[in-house]
Amino acid sequence: MSLPENFIKIIMTRRSIRQFQPKPVAESVLIECLDCARLAPSARNLQPLEYCLVTEPELVAEIFPLLKWAGYIAPHGNPQEEHHPTGYLIVSINKELMQSRHANDTGAAVENFILAAWANGIATCWIASVERVKLRSLLEIPEKFEIDSVIAFGYPAETPILETSSEIRYWKDTENVLHVPKKPLSSILHFNRWNIMKGN
Repeated sequence: MSLPENFIKIIMTRRSIRQFQPKPVAESVLIECLDCARLAPSARNLQPLEYCLVTEPELVAEIFPLLKWAGYIAPHGNPQEEHHPTGYLIVSINKELMQSRHANDTGAAVENFILAAWANGIATCWIASVERVKLRSLLEIPEKFEIDSVIAFGYPAETPILETSSEIRYWKDTENVLHVPKKPLSSILHFNRWNIMKGN
């Protein structure tokens, strides 16, 4: 079985995006991306995750103030008025099926959705800082579901730059371009035994 040649490139070029084009994403594309999330690994195959896809413009506008964006550079990293997301995916966990590894399920499913979206040119921002009580009320989410996070999406209106650095705080330069540091592989990869590092 061979993987698509661009699969690695999709992973390498994905970045969190916070400035979007005012152009809606086709529902059929979003459904395909959600199907990828559905097929992610699940501990004990309990599959506790359920999703609420929001694309109705009025609801999208009401969700925006319930989210906190880009903590390191807020409010400068917030989407500008003309660059708000065109939709959101609310990720929830069925409390009756929750167990100690549900965070693993969430990470796997969300990453599948994010990568499938990026393969279609759709940018995302995974947000955990959410006013959950208000969001639950707005979308009428039953109490049996715990709101885990929200994924903002839309076509990108910015191109962040990857920086290889041990720094963790992202920043914007004088041209308003976002720079995102990621630790070098040599600083996190151990070979066979913990004290043998890449390049040592």
